[in-house]
Amino acid sequence: MRQHYELGQFLRKRYQGFLNQSYDRHEIFVRSTDYDRTLMSAESNLAGLYPPAGQQVFNPDLKWQPIPIHTVPQQQERLLSFPLNDCPRYDQLQKETEETEGYLNVTRKYQDVIELVRRKTGLNKTTVESVWSVSDTLFCERTHNMSAPEWVTADVMKKLQYLKDFAFQMLFGLYKQQEKSRLQGGLLLGAIVKNISKMAVPDPNKRHKLVMLSAHDTTVAAFQSSLNVFNGRQPPYASCHMIELYTDETGSAPSVSMFYRNDSKVAEYPLQLPGCVLDCPLEDFVRITKLSISDDREKECGVSSRVRDKVVILALAITGLVLLILVILLLTVICRPKEPMSHRGYQHVVNQDS
Repeated sequence: MRQHYELGQFLRKRYQGFLNQSYDRHEIFVRSTDYDRTLMSAESNLAGLYPPAGQQVFNPDLKWQPIPIHTVPQQQERLLSFPLNDCPRYDQLQKETEETEGYLNVTRKYQDVIELVRRKTGLNKTTVESVWSVSDTLFCERTHNMSAPEWVTADVMKKLQYLKDFAFQMLFGLYKQQEKSRLQGGLLLGAIVKNISKMAVPDPNKRHKLVMLSAHDTTVAAFQSSLNVFNGRQPPYASCHMIELYTDETGSAPSVSMFYRNDSKVAEYPLQLPGCVLDCPLEDFVRITKLSISDDREKECGVSSRVRDKVVILALAITGLVLLILVILLLTVICRPKEPMSHRGYQHVVNQDS
């Protein structure tokens, strides 16, 4: 919470003069995944970005104001939570990744640590991918001054951290990275490209200036992998990938710049899209990123048309049944014989004075 509050203060300074000093609901849109921690992260961030002043102070003892955060049920999340588990082709790519020499070499090299984790934690299945969650838990506990088990030596922790980073690389890269991106992080990239392309067209009625997305380390990794700028390491807490659109009043020569802030002790650093300059013309940005964005993800995922047809038929059948029930109910109401007013159970309200 402290880290995100500080990040909000950083964003306030960075966009001073661009964002309104006070909160304006037409100026910013915030979306989060449907997890308590990401919702709380967004709330903490917004507390630092929009401290209330003047008329927005509704309680003099509280330097905070409520700001809407939008979300969808996790089962429906297709924008911010990766990897998505609805893609047979991606599952196949992961199996193929596990057969690559790079993956097998790491598994052999760190087999002693993987076996140690299995014995000490009681996990039924320990692989390169599952071990990283143990490392993450130990890191959280250490951050909150909890003592680690005796078997977690400095050397073991260092190896676990390496495996954790390797697992992130494996999820979205290491093997056929661009195809993985089209099935995972490219969904978010496509939404962002579509949004900034729309915002680049001059329109006096547009008031949105900032879209803030609160999600997970895997979200950042998937998104950066789709841009081919991922540094191969787990994004730390309160990491922030900024995509900025620059244009003049006429809308001519719009460009896109990207910055990454993953350490509050150092300045954010620029990210250069491979194949473009730092201040990348929007036209080039759209052209280059198109390779990582799928036009038909279901088809590329290998979801059979037969399955899709069954879903459509089932949906139509359910819709037809609901409509039929509504029609029957409507006809029942219309055709019901009218009863005399006295039989309807209503009584005249008597004026007490009379």
